[in-house]
Amino acid sequence: MSKKSEILIVGGGVAGLALATRLGNSIGKQGQARITLIDKSFSHVWKPMLHCFAAGTAQNENDRISFMAQASEHHFEFWPGEVIGIDRDKREAVLGPLHSSDGAIVLEGRTVEYDALILSIGSCANDFGTPGVAEHCLFIDNLVEANGFNEKFRMELLRAYAGDGALDIAIVGGGATGTQLAAELHKALELVGLHSFSQTPPSLNITLLEAGPRILPAFPEAVSEAAQKELERIGVKVRTSAMVSGADESGFSLKDGSHVPATLRVWAAGVKAPEVTTGFGGLSLSRSGQIQINPNLQTIDDPAIFAMGDCSYIVNDPLPPTAQVARQQAHHLARHLPAWLRDGREIPSCVFNNKGAIVALGNYNGWGTLPGGTVFGGGIFHGLSARLGHLALYRQHQIELYGLTRGLMSCFSDWVDSLVRPSVRLD
Repeated sequence: MSKKSEILIVGGGVAGLALATRLGNSIGKQGQARITLIDKSFSHVWKPMLHCFAAGTAQNENDRISFMAQASEHHFEFWPGEVIGIDRDKREAVLGPLHSSDGAIVLEGRTVEYDALILSIGSCANDFGTPGVAEHCLFIDNLVEANGFNEKFRMELLRAYAGDGALDIAIVGGGATGTQLAAELHKALELVGLHSFSQTPPSLNITLLEAGPRILPAFPEAVSEAAQKELERIGVKVRTSAMVSGADESGFSLKDGSHVPATLRVWAAGVKAPEVTTGFGGLSLSRSGQIQINPNLQTIDDPAIFAMGDCSYIVNDPLPPTAQVARQQAHHLARHLPAWLRDGREIPSCVFNNKGAIVALGNYNGWGTLPGGTVFGGGIFHGLSARLGHLALYRQHQIELYGLTRGLMSCFSDWVDSLVRPSVRLD
Protein backbone atom coordinates (compact mmCIF):
# COMPACT_ATOMS: atom_id res chain seq x y z
CA MET A 1 0.00 0.00 0.00
CA SER A 2 1.60 3.28 -1.08
CA LYS A 3 -0.53 5.25 1.37
CA LYS A 4 -2.69 4.44 4.26
CA SER A 5 -6.01 3.07 3.13
CA GLU A 6 -9.08 4.45 4.87
CA ILE A 7 -11.26 1.62 6.16
CA LEU A 8 -14.55 2.74 7.70
CA ILE A 9 -16.61 0.22 9.66
CA VAL A 10 -20.12 1.30 10.61
CA GLY A 11 -21.64 -0.63 13.53
CA GLY A 12 -19.84 -2.20 16.48
CA GLY A 13 -21.83 -5.37 16.87
CA VAL A 14 -20.49 -8.92 16.71
CA ALA A 15 -19.25 -8.53 13.13
CA GLY A 16 -18.15 -4.89 13.19
CA LEU A 17 -16.07 -5.05 16.37
CA ALA A 18 -14.50 -8.40 15.42
CA LEU A 19 -13.48 -6.98 12.03
CA ALA A 20 -12.09 -3.75 13.50
CA THR A 21 -10.11 -5.71 16.08
CA ARG A 22 -8.64 -8.17 13.57
CA LEU A 23 -7.76 -5.52 10.99
CA GLY A 24 -6.33 -3.32 13.72
CA ASN A 25 -4.10 -6.12 14.94
CA SER A 26 -2.77 -6.67 11.41
CA ILE A 27 -2.67 -3.77 8.94
CA GLY A 28 -3.56 -1.15 11.56
CA LYS A 29 -0.64 -2.15 13.76
CA GLN A 30 1.67 -2.23 10.73
CA GLY A 31 0.65 1.31 9.75
CA GLN A 32 -0.74 0.19 6.39
CA ALA A 33 -4.29 1.40 6.98
CA ARG A 34 -6.36 3.59 9.24
CA ILE A 35 -9.34 1.68 10.55
CA THR A 36 -12.21 3.73 11.98
CA LEU A 37 -15.21 2.28 13.77
CA ILE A 38 -18.43 4.31 14.03
CA ASP A 39 -21.24 3.40 16.42
CA LYS A 40 -24.09 5.24 18.14
CA SER A 41 -23.13 3.72 21.49
CA PHE A 42 -19.92 3.91 23.49
CA SER A 43 -19.84 0.20 24.35
CA HIS A 44 -20.46 -3.21 22.83
CA VAL A 45 -22.58 -6.02 24.21
CA TRP A 46 -23.10 -9.48 22.79
CA LYS A 47 -26.57 -9.25 21.25
CA PRO A 48 -27.60 -12.81 22.25
CA MET A 49 -27.35 -11.54 25.86
CA LEU A 50 -29.82 -8.65 25.51
CA HIS A 51 -32.66 -10.68 27.03
CA CYS A 52 -30.51 -11.08 30.16
CA PHE A 53 -30.01 -7.31 30.45
CA ALA A 54 -33.75 -6.86 29.94
CA ALA A 55 -34.55 -9.28 32.76
CA GLY A 56 -31.80 -7.86 34.98
CA THR A 57 -29.94 -11.14 35.34
CA ALA A 58 -26.87 -9.63 33.64
CA GLN A 59 -25.52 -6.30 34.85
CA ASN A 60 -21.78 -6.72 35.24
CA GLU A 61 -19.69 -4.03 33.55
CA ASN A 62 -17.50 -6.85 32.24
CA ASP A 63 -20.38 -7.75 29.93
CA ARG A 64 -19.82 -4.47 28.09
CA ILE A 65 -16.74 -3.73 26.04
CA SER A 66 -15.74 -0.08 25.76
CA PHE A 67 -15.18 0.86 22.12
CA MET A 68 -12.59 3.46 23.11
CA ALA A 69 -10.63 1.02 25.25
CA GLN A 70 -10.81 -1.70 22.59
CA ALA A 71 -9.62 0.76 19.94
CA SER A 72 -6.63 1.89 21.95
CA GLU A 73 -5.59 -1.71 22.64
CA HIS A 74 -6.03 -2.93 19.04
CA HIS A 75 -4.79 -0.12 16.79
CA PHE A 76 -8.01 1.31 15.39
CA GLU A 77 -9.97 4.51 15.98
CA PHE A 78 -13.47 4.89 17.39
CA TRP A 79 -15.87 7.77 16.95
CA PRO A 80 -19.43 7.88 18.33
CA GLY A 81 -22.08 8.83 15.84
CA GLU A 82 -24.61 7.63 13.30
CA VAL A 83 -24.07 7.41 9.56
CA ILE A 84 -27.19 8.93 7.96
CA GLY A 85 -26.06 9.02 4.35
CA ILE A 86 -23.39 7.95 1.88
CA ASP A 87 -21.94 9.98 -1.00
CA ARG A 88 -20.72 7.18 -3.25
CA ASP A 89 -19.16 9.51 -5.82
CA LYS A 90 -16.96 11.24 -3.25
CA ARG A 91 -16.57 8.06 -1.17
CA GLU A 92 -17.71 9.85 1.95
CA ALA A 93 -20.00 8.76 4.76
CA VAL A 94 -22.23 11.46 6.23
CA LEU A 95 -22.56 11.50 10.01
CA GLY A 96 -25.44 13.22 11.75
CA PRO A 97 -24.94 15.58 14.72
CA LEU A 98 -24.04 13.96 18.04
CA HIS A 99 -26.26 15.07 20.93
CA SER A 100 -25.78 14.79 24.67
CA SER A 101 -28.50 13.41 26.93
CA ASP A 102 -29.95 16.91 27.44
CA GLY A 103 -30.23 17.49 23.69
CA ALA A 104 -27.23 19.79 23.30
CA ILE A 105 -25.10 19.29 20.19
CA VAL A 106 -21.70 17.85 21.08
CA LEU A 107 -20.45 17.31 17.52
CA GLU A 108 -21.86 18.89 14.39
CA GLY A 109 -22.67 16.75 11.37
CA ARG A 110 -19.54 15.77 9.47
CA THR A 111 -18.20 13.54 6.71
CA VAL A 112 -15.64 10.72 6.81
CA GLU A 113 -13.72 9.55 3.74
CA TYR A 114 -13.26 5.88 2.94
CA ASP A 115 -11.53 3.55 0.50
CA ALA A 116 -13.54 0.64 1.84
CA LEU A 117 -16.83 1.05 3.69
CA ILE A 118 -18.18 -1.89 5.68
CA LEU A 119 -21.77 -1.65 6.90
CA SER A 120 -22.57 -3.79 9.93
CA ILE A 121 -25.46 -2.03 11.63
CA GLY A 122 -27.42 -5.10 12.71
CA SER A 123 -31.19 -5.43 12.64
CA CYS A 124 -34.29 -4.62 14.63
CA ALA A 125 -37.67 -6.21 15.23
CA ASN A 126 -40.24 -5.86 12.44
CA ASP A 127 -43.74 -4.82 13.52
CA PHE A 128 -45.03 -5.27 9.92
CA GLY A 129 -47.04 -2.09 10.33
CA THR A 130 -49.27 -3.64 13.00
CA PRO A 131 -51.45 -0.86 14.50
CA GLY A 132 -50.40 0.37 17.93
CA VAL A 133 -47.16 -1.58 18.20
CA ALA A 134 -44.82 1.39 17.81
CA GLU A 135 -46.79 3.43 20.36
CA HIS A 136 -47.56 0.81 23.01
CA CYS A 137 -44.84 -1.87 22.86
CA LEU A 138 -41.32 -2.20 24.19
CA PHE A 139 -38.42 -3.51 22.12
CA ILE A 140 -35.08 -5.02 23.16
CA ASP A 141 -33.04 -4.59 19.98
CA ASN A 142 -30.14 -2.86 21.75
CA LEU A 143 -28.74 -2.21 25.23
CA VAL A 144 -30.61 1.08 25.69
CA GLU A 145 -33.94 -0.60 24.96
CA ALA A 146 -33.07 -3.63 27.10
CA ASN A 147 -32.21 -1.40 30.06
CA GLY A 148 -35.36 0.63 29.46
CA PHE A 149 -37.47 -2.52 29.64
CA ASN A 150 -35.68 -3.61 32.81
CA GLU A 151 -36.46 -0.29 34.48
CA LYS A 152 -40.17 -0.71 33.72
CA PHE A 153 -40.08 -4.38 34.76
CA ARG A 154 -38.58 -3.54 38.17
CA MET A 155 -41.05 -0.72 38.79
CA GLU A 156 -44.03 -2.89 37.87
CA LEU A 157 -42.69 -5.67 40.13
CA LEU A 158 -42.48 -3.18 42.98
CA ARG A 159 -46.05 -2.10 42.32
CA ALA A 160 -47.17 -5.74 42.32
CA TYR A 161 -45.33 -6.42 45.60
CA ALA A 162 -46.99 -3.44 47.27
CA GLY A 163 -50.45 -4.26 45.97
CA ASP A 164 -50.33 -8.05 46.33
CA GLY A 165 -51.30 -8.22 42.68
CA ALA A 166 -50.02 -9.94 39.58
CA LEU A 167 -47.84 -8.68 36.79
CA ASP A 168 -49.02 -9.52 33.28
CA ILE A 169 -46.44 -9.54 30.50
CA ALA A 170 -47.06 -10.50 26.87
CA ILE A 171 -44.23 -11.20 24.44
CA VAL A 172 -44.84 -11.35 20.69
CA GLY A 173 -42.37 -13.55 18.86
CA GLY A 174 -41.53 -17.16 19.63
CA GLY A 175 -38.00 -17.07 18.24
CA ALA A 176 -34.90 -17.32 20.36
CA THR A 177 -35.19 -13.77 21.77
CA GLY A 178 -38.82 -13.99 22.89
CA THR A 179 -38.52 -17.55 24.18
CA GLN A 180 -35.38 -16.86 26.18
CA LEU A 181 -36.77 -13.59 27.55
CA ALA A 182 -39.85 -15.39 28.90
CA ALA A 183 -37.68 -17.88 30.79
CA GLU A 184 -35.23 -15.23 31.98
CA LEU A 185 -38.02 -13.10 33.46
CA HIS A 186 -39.18 -16.05 35.55
CA LYS A 187 -35.61 -16.62 36.66
CA ALA A 188 -35.37 -12.95 37.64
CA LEU A 189 -38.53 -13.16 39.76
CA GLU A 190 -37.15 -16.20 41.59
CA LEU A 191 -33.92 -14.33 42.31
CA VAL A 192 -35.79 -11.20 43.43
CA GLY A 193 -37.72 -13.42 45.85
CA LEU A 194 -34.45 -14.18 47.65
CA HIS A 195 -34.20 -10.48 48.60
CA SER A 196 -37.85 -9.77 49.47
CA PHE A 197 -37.74 -10.13 53.28
CA SER A 198 -39.74 -13.36 53.25
CA GLN A 199 -42.60 -11.77 51.35
CA THR A 200 -44.22 -14.01 48.79
CA PRO A 201 -43.27 -12.82 45.28
CA PRO A 202 -46.22 -11.65 43.19
CA SER A 203 -47.60 -13.79 40.42
CA LEU A 204 -45.89 -13.31 37.07
CA ASN A 205 -48.22 -14.11 34.20
CA ILE A 206 -46.29 -14.32 30.94
CA THR A 207 -47.93 -15.06 27.61
CA LEU A 208 -45.74 -15.88 24.62
CA LEU A 209 -47.49 -15.24 21.31
CA GLU A 210 -46.20 -16.85 18.11
CA ALA A 211 -47.91 -16.38 14.74
CA GLY A 212 -46.51 -19.63 13.37
CA PRO A 213 -47.47 -23.19 14.29
CA ARG A 214 -44.57 -23.60 16.78
CA ILE A 215 -42.00 -21.63 18.75
CA LEU A 216 -38.29 -21.70 17.82
CA PRO A 217 -39.05 -22.34 14.14
CA ALA A 218 -35.33 -22.29 13.26
CA PHE A 219 -34.81 -25.42 15.40
CA PRO A 220 -36.00 -28.99 14.79
CA GLU A 221 -39.60 -29.68 15.77
CA ALA A 222 -38.48 -31.86 18.67
CA VAL A 223 -36.67 -28.88 20.21
CA SER A 224 -39.72 -26.65 19.73
CA GLU A 225 -41.96 -29.15 21.50
CA ALA A 226 -39.52 -29.67 24.37
CA ALA A 227 -38.99 -25.93 24.83
CA GLN A 228 -42.74 -25.26 24.90
CA LYS A 229 -43.24 -27.95 27.56
CA GLU A 230 -40.44 -26.43 29.64
CA LEU A 231 -41.91 -22.95 29.40
CA GLU A 232 -45.35 -24.22 30.34
CA ARG A 233 -43.83 -26.11 33.28
CA ILE A 234 -42.49 -22.87 34.77
CA GLY A 235 -45.80 -21.09 34.16
CA VAL A 236 -45.46 -19.39 30.77
CA LYS A 237 -48.58 -19.55 28.64
CA VAL A 238 -47.58 -20.34 25.07
CA ARG A 239 -50.01 -19.55 22.25
CA THR A 240 -49.03 -20.59 18.75
CA SER A 241 -50.86 -19.67 15.53
CA ALA A 242 -51.70 -16.44 17.36
CA MET A 243 -51.63 -13.60 14.86
CA VAL A 244 -51.55 -10.16 16.49
CA SER A 245 -53.78 -7.59 14.80
CA GLY A 246 -53.14 -4.64 17.08
CA ALA A 247 -51.76 -3.35 20.37
CA ASP A 248 -53.00 -0.79 22.87
CA GLU A 249 -52.19 0.24 26.44
CA SER A 250 -54.11 -2.74 27.83
CA GLY A 251 -52.59 -5.55 25.74
CA PHE A 252 -52.75 -7.25 22.34
CA SER A 253 -55.70 -7.94 20.07
CA LEU A 254 -55.54 -11.15 18.03
CA LYS A 255 -57.05 -11.85 14.63
CA ASP A 256 -59.29 -14.53 16.14
CA GLY A 257 -61.04 -11.76 18.11
CA SER A 258 -59.48 -12.53 21.50
CA HIS A 259 -57.53 -10.08 23.64
CA VAL A 260 -54.40 -10.74 25.71
CA PRO A 261 -54.14 -8.33 28.67
CA ALA A 262 -50.65 -7.13 29.52
CA THR A 263 -49.15 -4.37 31.62
CA LEU A 264 -45.85 -4.77 29.78
CA ARG A 265 -45.95 -5.54 26.07
CA VAL A 266 -42.80 -6.70 24.27
CA TRP A 267 -42.43 -7.00 20.51
CA ALA A 268 -39.69 -9.49 19.58
CA ALA A 269 -41.03 -10.71 16.23
CA GLY A 270 -39.66 -10.34 12.74
CA VAL A 271 -36.34 -9.00 11.51
CA LYS A 272 -35.64 -5.95 9.37
CA ALA A 273 -32.74 -3.61 8.78
CA PRO A 274 -32.75 -0.20 10.48
CA GLU A 275 -34.61 2.48 8.53
CA VAL A 276 -31.38 4.39 7.94
CA THR A 277 -30.40 1.99 5.14
CA THR A 278 -32.83 3.83 2.84
CA GLY A 279 -30.45 6.81 2.91
CA PHE A 280 -27.32 4.89 2.01
CA GLY A 281 -26.64 6.31 -1.44
CA GLY A 282 -29.37 4.41 -3.26
CA LEU A 283 -27.97 0.96 -2.45
CA SER A 284 -30.33 -1.85 -3.48
CA LEU A 285 -32.33 -3.21 -0.56
CA SER A 286 -34.37 -6.32 0.12
CA ARG A 287 -38.04 -6.13 1.11
CA SER A 288 -37.00 -5.90 4.76
CA GLY A 289 -34.51 -3.10 4.09
CA GLN A 290 -31.39 -5.26 4.13
CA ILE A 291 -28.53 -4.24 1.84
CA GLN A 292 -28.21 -6.57 -1.13
CA ILE A 293 -24.74 -8.06 -1.49
CA ASN A 294 -22.87 -10.61 -3.56
CA PRO A 295 -21.55 -13.81 -1.95
CA ASN A 296 -18.17 -12.09 -1.41
CA LEU A 297 -19.96 -9.45 0.76
CA GLN A 298 -19.54 -6.56 -1.71
CA THR A 299 -22.76 -4.69 -2.40
CA ILE A 300 -24.28 -5.36 -5.81
CA ASP A 301 -24.14 -1.62 -6.61
CA ASP A 302 -20.69 -0.54 -5.41
CA PRO A 303 -17.55 -2.69 -5.00
CA ALA A 304 -16.10 -0.24 -2.44
CA ILE A 305 -19.02 -0.82 -0.07
CA PHE A 306 -19.46 -4.07 1.85
CA ALA A 307 -22.20 -5.25 4.18
CA MET A 308 -22.25 -8.12 6.65
CA GLY A 309 -24.36 -9.49 9.45
CA ASP A 310 -28.07 -8.91 9.94
CA CYS A 311 -28.24 -5.77 7.77
CA SER A 312 -27.06 -7.67 4.68
CA TYR A 313 -28.88 -9.91 2.22
CA ILE A 314 -27.04 -12.24 -0.15
CA VAL A 315 -28.94 -12.21 -3.41
CA ASN A 316 -30.29 -15.67 -4.35
CA ASP A 317 -28.71 -17.27 -1.24
CA PRO A 318 -29.83 -15.46 1.93
CA LEU A 319 -28.44 -16.55 5.30
CA PRO A 320 -30.16 -16.43 8.70
CA PRO A 321 -29.62 -13.28 10.79
CA THR A 322 -27.49 -14.91 13.50
CA ALA A 323 -24.32 -14.00 15.38
CA GLN A 324 -22.65 -17.08 13.89
CA VAL A 325 -23.15 -15.82 10.33
CA ALA A 326 -21.97 -12.31 11.23
CA ARG A 327 -18.84 -13.61 12.94
CA GLN A 328 -17.82 -15.81 10.01
CA GLN A 329 -18.36 -12.95 7.57
CA ALA A 330 -16.18 -10.65 9.69
CA HIS A 331 -13.40 -13.23 9.72
CA HIS A 332 -13.68 -13.60 5.95
CA LEU A 333 -13.28 -9.87 5.32
CA ALA A 334 -10.44 -9.60 7.83
CA ARG A 335 -8.61 -12.30 5.84
CA HIS A 336 -9.17 -10.94 2.33
CA LEU A 337 -9.77 -7.18 2.55
CA PRO A 338 -6.06 -6.21 2.94
CA ALA A 339 -5.08 -7.91 -0.36
CA TRP A 340 -8.06 -6.30 -2.12
CA LEU A 341 -6.91 -2.86 -0.96
CA ARG A 342 -3.22 -3.47 -1.63
CA ASP A 343 -3.26 -5.39 -4.91
CA GLY A 344 -6.83 -5.22 -6.14
CA ARG A 345 -7.08 -8.97 -5.61
CA GLU A 346 -10.62 -10.24 -5.98
CA ILE A 347 -12.35 -11.19 -2.75
CA PRO A 348 -13.63 -14.77 -2.92
CA SER A 349 -17.13 -15.81 -1.92
CA CYS A 350 -17.74 -16.27 1.78
CA VAL A 351 -18.90 -19.82 2.40
CA PHE A 352 -20.97 -20.20 5.55
CA ASN A 353 -20.06 -23.18 7.71
CA ASN A 354 -23.10 -24.02 9.81
CA LYS A 355 -21.89 -25.12 13.24
CA GLY A 356 -25.36 -25.52 14.71
CA ALA A 357 -27.35 -23.43 17.16
CA ILE A 358 -28.01 -23.30 20.90
CA VAL A 359 -30.90 -21.89 22.90
CA ALA A 360 -30.89 -21.69 26.71
CA LEU A 361 -33.97 -21.10 28.86
CA GLY A 362 -32.37 -19.50 31.90
CA ASN A 363 -31.26 -22.09 34.44
CA TYR A 364 -34.11 -24.40 33.49
CA ASN A 365 -33.00 -26.15 30.33
CA GLY A 366 -31.30 -25.72 26.99
CA TRP A 367 -31.01 -27.37 23.60
CA GLY A 368 -28.34 -27.42 20.94
CA THR A 369 -28.34 -28.67 17.38
CA LEU A 370 -25.30 -29.70 15.37
CA PRO A 371 -25.11 -30.58 11.68
CA GLY A 372 -25.12 -34.29 10.96
CA GLY A 373 -26.86 -37.31 12.38
CA THR A 374 -25.33 -38.19 15.76
CA VAL A 375 -24.92 -36.15 18.92
CA PHE A 376 -21.13 -36.01 18.76
CA GLY A 377 -20.96 -35.69 14.98
CA GLY A 378 -24.23 -33.75 14.84
CA GLY A 379 -27.80 -33.99 16.10
CA ILE A 380 -29.50 -32.64 19.24
CA PHE A 381 -28.24 -32.33 22.81
CA HIS A 382 -29.95 -30.74 25.79
CA GLY A 383 -29.77 -29.96 29.49
CA LEU A 384 -26.62 -28.81 31.26
CA SER A 385 -24.39 -29.47 28.25
CA ALA A 386 -26.45 -27.11 26.10
CA ARG A 387 -26.55 -24.40 28.77
CA LEU A 388 -22.78 -24.65 29.24
CA GLY A 389 -22.38 -24.56 25.46
CA HIS A 390 -24.36 -21.33 25.32
CA LEU A 391 -22.10 -19.84 28.00
CA ALA A 392 -19.02 -21.10 26.15
CA LEU A 393 -20.07 -19.19 23.02
CA TYR A 394 -20.12 -15.97 25.02
CA ARG A 395 -16.73 -16.69 26.59
CA GLN A 396 -15.34 -17.45 23.14
CA HIS A 397 -16.59 -14.05 22.01
CA GLN A 398 -14.88 -12.33 24.95
CA ILE A 399 -11.58 -14.13 24.36
CA GLU A 400 -11.65 -13.30 20.65
CA LEU A 401 -11.98 -9.59 21.38
CA TYR A 402 -9.85 -9.34 24.54
CA GLY A 403 -7.21 -11.95 23.73
CA LEU A 404 -6.63 -15.13 25.72
CA THR A 405 -5.11 -13.62 28.86
CA ARG A 406 -7.56 -10.73 29.30
CA GLY A 407 -10.45 -12.95 28.24
CA LEU A 408 -9.67 -15.51 30.94
CA MET A 409 -9.18 -12.71 33.47
CA SER A 410 -12.62 -11.40 32.53
CA CYS A 411 -14.12 -14.84 33.16
CA PHE A 412 -12.45 -14.93 36.59
CA SER A 413 -13.64 -11.40 37.35
CA ASP A 414 -17.20 -12.40 36.49
CA TRP A 415 -16.98 -15.34 38.89
CA VAL A 416 -15.67 -13.15 41.72
CA ASP A 417 -18.34 -10.57 40.99
CA SER A 418 -21.06 -13.22 41.26
CA LEU A 419 -19.92 -13.95 44.83
CA VAL A 420 -20.26 -10.39 46.12
CA ARG A 421 -23.14 -8.84 44.12
CA PRO A 422 -26.82 -9.74 43.88
CA SER A 423 -27.50 -12.17 41.05
CA VAL A 424 -30.29 -9.94 39.71
CA ARG A 425 -30.54 -6.19 39.26
CA LEU A 426 -32.38 -4.65 42.22
CA ASP A 427 -31.85 -0.90 41.65
